[in-house]
Amino acid sequence: MTARPTAEDRTAPAGDLPAAVRGEVLTPGDAGFDAGRAGFQTAARHRPALLVRAAGPDDVAAAVAHAAARSLPIAVQATGHGLSVPADGGVLIDTSALRGVRVDPVARTARVAAGTPFADVVDAAARYGLAPLNGSSPGVGAVGYALGGGLPLLGRRFGHAADHVRAVELVTPDGRPRRVTADSDPELFRGLRGAGANFGVVTALETGLVPVTRIHGGELVFDLARTPDLMDVYRRWTRTLPEELTSSVALTVHPDLPALPPRLRGRHLAQVRIACTAEPAVAEALVAPLRALGPLSDGVAEMPYTECGTIYHDPPRPHAYLGDNVLVRDFDGACAEAATRLAGPASPAPCVLEVRHLGGALARPPAAPDAVGHRAAGYLVRVLTPLALADERDAADLHRTVLDVFARERLGRCPNLVYGGWTRDAGEAPATDFWEPADHRRLAALKSRTDPDNLLRFNRNILPLRER
Repeated sequence: MTARPTAEDRTAPAGDLPAAVRGEVLTPGDAGFDAGRAGFQTAARHRPALLVRAAGPDDVAAAVAHAAARSLPIAVQATGHGLSVPADGGVLIDTSALRGVRVDPVARTARVAAGTPFADVVDAAARYGLAPLNGSSPGVGAVGYALGGGLPLLGRRFGHAADHVRAVELVTPDGRPRRVTADSDPELFRGLRGAGANFGVVTALETGLVPVTRIHGGELVFDLARTPDLMDVYRRWTRTLPEELTSSVALTVHPDLPALPPRLRGRHLAQVRIACTAEPAVAEALVAPLRALGPLSDGVAEMPYTECGTIYHDPPRPHAYLGDNVLVRDFDGACAEAATRLAGPASPAPCVLEVRHLGGALARPPAAPDAVGHRAAGYLVRVLTPLALADERDAADLHRTVLDVFARERLGRCPNLVYGGWTRDAGEAPATDFWEPADHRRLAALKSRTDPDNLLRFNRNILPLRER
């Protein structure tokens, strides 16, 4: 069992670390400390004893070596979208200043620094007629997203973001900078792609790009008062789709507030989001069955890939939220009806219920094996609640109730889309359901080799074998 933070963890001296780095070394009470530990997720914050605002990879190496020499736990943050376990003491390494993209148009790859948001990668790749395997939000950090597996907008066509990573530059818990590839250390390379936060502090990665410049994308919005079985209609529609079309449906109850547009106010709506790489005429034919239902609005059209962030229009400003998900083989009409009702207007807390269609390339293993789990899932079911509108406990109870509807077909969870469920000691509740049992045992063995003291434990933690 991992020890709880000690008094020394919470008051760790900076020692000679400030002289060894170009960036800032801050302690609680210093100017800039609170701003430096803040991230996009505001429901919780890291509470480190030392904050290192790294100016480059050498700063990361110095910070890790400092922590390792004192057996201090290490947390890492770039954009802070996916905060899983807030640090309580120890060292927080802020990699947000490590930004930059270098594209090799011949190899169709990009080297991406640790603090780079996907918007920068999309723009850099587009200059060469290429695109990364990014998710719905342009502001999410590209490196952390890929290390967690990543469910891209074009996932059914090209697979997980982790599948396309070619090399990882990191500092291992012994303070040693390394560049890891499938040839240099196959086991570590496998673990980094899908469970990467457990094995080192990543400073950059090299990822493959795909030859996409334009897509058919956007959303169709439906009033569930007119089409109450929309989720089941969506389920049946996805049975007909080729891999070129990746989609989701999100059900949301919009409050009756003056700040909302009249067309949304007080309505239970479904938003079907689409990203399709097929030819425009083919894409139009694929979307036609949904259009025949009479959407309230229709924003699906051909667009340059640089506008892909408008498909989901995720909120750009930091806020507090709680979210969870299950990966399921399949679901039936009864599940669709029950989930729609439970997350609907009568629910005890606001809840966005989303179903994402998986399969296609997401189900196929990559050329170089990685640690992405549960590829047999046909769908991801996700729940999300803004905590400005609900009590966290009420939201968590509702999330469990909704996700339990899908228990019969449940395989596990996707780490990229679990938000909250905070614990002060990550070792108390290892997140074993992110990986199949055999893969989790293999990752635990790798953790024992690379981080036997579990310094990197403020994450979806994999315990070293000796701690199990």
